[in-house]
Amino acid sequence: MTLTLYGGARSRASMPRWYLAEKEIPYTWRLLDMQAGEHRQEAFLALNPFGKVPALEDTSAEAPLGGPLRLFESGAILLYLADRYGQEYTSPEQRALAEQWVLFANATLATALFVESAREREFPRLMAALDQLLAKGSPLIGEAWGVADCAVNAHLAYLPIFFPQLDLSPYPAVQATIEATRARPAYQAAMATD
Repeated sequence: MTLTLYGGARSRASMPRWYLAEKEIPYTWRLLDMQAGEHRQEAFLALNPFGKVPALEDTSAEAPLGGPLRLFESGAILLYLADRYGQEYTSPEQRALAEQWVLFANATLATALFVESAREREFPRLMAALDQLLAKGSPLIGEAWGVADCAVNAHLAYLPIFFPQLDLSPYPAVQATIEATRARPAYQAAMATD
């Protein structure tokens, strides 16, 4: 197997796992025992010197300084998978839009969800704008589900898991997107094996 994805239970590794499942890209999954500190062992630190998950190793690709390509950060992993294996882009403009949405999900949206002071300030504004965009019922880029949808929808699907007390009733399209995401077989498979 050329692709190996490393992650922990309930980690952002679920995003690239979901993408890999949706696109039917074969890979090996390595669940690290975070409680035992497996992510801080020398073998894993060779993949990610910061000791964070997820990390990806692609033995079919050579890194610029030699050896297999090793990536960390869920957004970088998602964009690489879309570039190399997902066959999503037909233009630099499409790739730029994908980058925009992945960066939005991992920076702007994640901060609004997981940083309490930002959640109070930013969450309603972001959810209102997302609700309008998602109400169209189409993928964020182009005609088919892709890496942008994976990044944004994965974060939205975290809401009922981590913040069940949040009232999402003002955002019906967000609610519908969460339910549609959670109903996808590939999403269920990726989440079930954590």
